[in-house]
Amino acid sequence: MSILHDWTPTVRIHALANKVLAVAATRIEGTWAAYCDAVPGESHGVELNAVLANGDKLMEEVARVLFPMFKDLPYAR
Repeated sequence: MSILHDWTPTVRIHALANKVLAVAATRIEGTWAAYCDAVPGESHGVELNAVLANGDKLMEEVARVLFPMFKDLPYAR
């Protein structure tokens, strides 16, 4: 099995409010990006996928404050 088939992103959630999520995810090329969007606020674990698909990409400076665990990875352009 190839490495591509085994790869899964690292995803982290930061709730800015009950109905506003920032979600960061690594990408297969070794970068990461964070997105923000309003959510129903019922299940952040489920709602994170909609934020990744439809949210607005955060500026790198803001994303790095919210997700310091990705400090060693470049931010996706």
